[in-house]
Amino acid sequence: MYAIISSGGKQYKAQAGNTIRVEKLSNAVGEEVSFTEVLMVSDGDSVTIGQPILANAIVRGFVVEQGKDKKIIVFKFKRRKKYRRKQGHRQLFTTVRIDSIECS
Repeated sequence: MYAIISSGGKQYKAQAGNTIRVEKLSNAVGEEVSFTEVLMVSDGDSVTIGQPILANAIVRGFVVEQGKDKKIIVFKFKRRKKYRRKQGHRQLFTTVRIDSIECS
């Protein structure tokens, strides 16, 4: 059984027991998280698709880690104009372990 959830403007495939890395959530490590924006639930044979979300589906999990991703370098350059801008960025993320998918 798996579900497609929406969090932070992105979509993720969630299965019970798996971990997913989503955009930063405000929950602390060890706290429970519930995703109510469930777009689709598949139970092997049957597939339930929301329009746009399923009203009676919830994906539950808990926060395993809060962290920062690898640094990326944003470098802007225009030739012959002495224009150079270098900027770094580290995206914040939250790792969530999925416990259950509830759809009634």
